[in-house]
Order: sequence, then C-alpha cells, then structure tokens
Amino acid sequence: MGRPDEAAVLRLYRTLPAQRRREIAAASTPELRAQLIRVERELAMDRSPGAMAAVLTDGREMQAPHLGLIDAAFEQVAAGKPTRLLLTMPPRHGKSRRAARWAPLWYLRRRPEHRVMIASYSSDLADDHGRWIRDAILTYGPQLGINLRPGSSAANRFDLVGTEGGAVMAGVGGGLTGKGAHLAVVDDPIKDAAEASSPTMRKRLWEWWQAVLLTRIEPGGSVILIQTRWDEDDLAGRVLAEEGDRWTVIDLPALALSEDDALGRTVGAPLWPERYDADALAEIRRSVGERVWWSLYMQQPRPQDGGVWQWPWITNNRISAGQFRGIDLTRIVVAVDPAGGESAVGDETGIVAAASDRDGHLYVLDDRSGNRGAGDWGRETCLLAIELRADAIVVESNYGGDMSRQILYQAWQELQGEKRTENLLMPAVVSVTAKHGKRLRAEPIAQLYEQGRVHHVGEWPVLEQQMVTWVAGMDSPDRMDAAVHSLTELASPRLAEQAPSAYRDQRLTRRR
Repeated sequence: MGRPDEAAVLRLYRTLPAQRRREIAAASTPELRAQLIRVERELAMDRSPGAMAAVLTDGREMQAPHLGLIDAAFEQVAAGKPTRLLLTMPPRHGKSRRAARWAPLWYLRRRPEHRVMIASYSSDLADDHGRWIRDAILTYGPQLGINLRPGSSAANRFDLVGTEGGAVMAGVGGGLTGKGAHLAVVDDPIKDAAEASSPTMRKRLWEWWQAVLLTRIEPGGSVILIQTRWDEDDLAGRVLAEEGDRWTVIDLPALALSEDDALGRTVGAPLWPERYDADALAEIRRSVGERVWWSLYMQQPRPQDGGVWQWPWITNNRISAGQFRGIDLTRIVVAVDPAGGESAVGDETGIVAAASDRDGHLYVLDDRSGNRGAGDWGRETCLLAIELRADAIVVESNYGGDMSRQILYQAWQELQGEKRTENLLMPAVVSVTAKHGKRLRAEPIAQLYEQGRVHHVGEWPVLEQQMVTWVAGMDSPDRMDAAVHSLTELASPRLAEQAPSAYRDQRLTRRR
C-alpha cells in the first residue's frame, strides 16, 4: 500500500480536536511539523478577525473582550447568518480599526466571492479604510490566500482575482454605484456635534441610509452599524426607533451602567481598563463635560437644552458616604414605581431611597431599580427599607391599585418568616396616585435641586442620566418617577410638621 496523499492527511488534520492535533505534532518529523505549523496558523486566521490580526502581527495587535464582540458579529456573517447589528461604543476604543479594517479583511479571506461595502462620515476616511485593507492584501496576500485583480486596486474600490468578490468604500451621503454587497459596514457615520445637532443633516443621513445603502444589500446580506452616540435622533437612534425589532443591539458604555452589561461587567467597571482605567475616564469626564461624556462615552445622548434637570444641580451638590455619616436624619423613605404604568421607557420598576435632615435638605441614598417581577420588586423594596431603617414605603398605585400594597405586605410577611426583618415594624405604606402631569410633579423637586437642597450620596448613573435627559412631554422613566415620589414625600411641609408625632412607636426619634 502506498503512502497516504499528503494533502489528504493535512485536510484530515484540520478536522481533528486541538488536543489530538498537539499529539500528532509532538510525534511528527521536523519536516511534517513545519507543515503542521503552517496549517495551525491558517486555522488560527480562520477563527476570528482578532486571531488573524494576532497571527499576522506576531501578537502586536491589541485585543480586548469588547473587540471580541465585533469579531463574533463578523464570524456570524461569514457563517452565512444574515445579521443586523448595532454596536455603540466610545471613541478611541479600537472599534474602527477592528470593524472597518481587520474584520472586513478577514471576511474577504473567508468569503472571497463576496463583496463588502464600507461607509464612514467622509469619503476620505472610508478611502483610508479601503487603502489599509488593499495594502494588507498586498503585504499578506500569500498568507491570506487572496490577491488583487490586476488593474483593480484603487483605495475606494478593488476586486479580487479569480472571483466576483471585492470591496467598495464611500462617504455617507455619497453614491454606492456598481455591484451590490453581501456585507455593509457603516462605521462612524457622524462627523461631529454640529452635524449631529442639525436636523437637516440627520434627515439627509437617514434618507441616504434608506435609499442608498440598504438598497445595495444582496438578498440574505448583512449590515453592521458601529458608532459613537451623538444625539437621541442620530442614525443609531433612528434605527432603534423605526427598525429596532429587527436589530441586535450591543451597547458598550465606557463605564458599565447595568447588571445585564453585554460583557458581564459590574456596574461602574471600565470598558477597556488596560487603556482607560477609572481614573483616566474620570479625567476625560472632567475635560469634556457632562453632555459629551454621556453622549459619546456612555452612549446615553441627552437633549442639548430644555431639560427639567441640569447636570450642575446634581454634580455640584453631590456628597460622599463619608460626608453623609455626620448628618442627623429625620426621615428615610423608599419609593417604588412598578413597571407597567404610563412610562414606556425601559419598562423597569423604579426603587429609590431618600432621606431628609432637620434643616430640610434631602438625600438620595440608593437606587435598586431594575427589570423585576411583582414578587421580586416587593422583596427588594422591603429589603432596602430594612437595610436603611426606612419609616415609610411610597408606592405609585395608578395601575395596580391595592395590588401594589398587597405585594409589599406579602413580601414583608415572607421576610418575617425567613427572620430577615430584624424585628423591625413594617414601614408605613403610602400610596401615591399620580393624578397630575409628570412635569407638575417633577418641577417642584427640580427646583429643590436648583436651590442646592438635594444631595446625591455617591453616584447613581442611570437615575441621573434619566433625570437630565427628561423633557416635559416625554414618557418619564420609572427610576426618575420613584425618585420624585420619595423626595416629594420628604419635602411636603405638612408631612415635615406632622411625621414625628404621627408614629406612636417613635420610630423617627434618635435615628443616629
């Protein structure tokens, strides 16, 4: 029997598990091992854009978990799964280099018969991406297994030899003539704040998106939109508003905002700590200001003006936990705004705790809001009341009536059975029926903020962002509503006069 065909052996080797491949390589002759090393490099380059970049640069290309999410999107497209992906992330975090350069290069290696479109806010930037990809093919062509067709190597358009595949680049608003695309990558479609704030420019961009880009996508093709947020009505915002149910959304703020973060980060954890740790991001925040910070870095754009709250009212009056320890409190309440009311923003249950002192100053102590079922929010509210020794629980009952009160009573009874109430009396349950408009309820509290009489103890990023972005006429988010309810309960002159004598058990005396 003759020797097995070498090419067949190498094809079989590619299909084996990694452990088995290592065993074969260890037992191979030097000549065969050299061929196996070449195969392993090819397998690594096939795996993902980041892995290919690491091989071709000998490990010098930067890697990070958030870049892995970009890789995963391109892997899905290369596997033949039509994709609509919106990925938002802050500037200088490697998105353009990975999404508009390495990843399209990798995709063309995997699917050389396909065509790729790359669009950016200007044709010059798009051409820069095209020039980089073209030069990489010229440099790494033998390793990539693809080559440029002779006479077709312009920065804004090139074709691959032996196939119909290639790439075309354009600035948003410009034409995308010629063949369609199996994959369109739109990276940084907005140039600057002036462009983002212009209704005319936003309308023009949306018309280009609908009439030009989307019409060039081949059947079963994919679109990946990667941008930094600039405005509530920027391209990403319009896509979410009008086509959101068809898109996969990966939101990557510079600091994690919620427990369901796309990368599994804890709240407040940086996106790329190796490059921008918490101190570096804090310095950026001080330098760029709150509006730019929340828009470009946290992917939470806010109106330029007209909001009921203003950032300085919060930031200038914030105190630390250490400063708070010396304050003599008169009352502590927890307010809950169950999901399912008139708010359509986030569909959360707002749970916010606040306190008052003898001088009439108010303090936001905690925000335990989140997407919670009835049993869950009842327990979380009661647990927070126990932890803080709250004297009252304020609950909005517009859409639950007595049901909300019953949920709280049942949760307290369950915690008593579990011996978790620490022998405390259940706080008074105060039902609030929000008969007045959102602005009428919010404005008196906003005035207290403006007067410097409300202090946030530490930072509550999501709550604060909701407050400063809310404009009268918008549905108000549940965190903000819960905060307003808690502070209204504490600020009421009638309650301030009557509350200390209203409880016969003297739960309000000597809080400290």
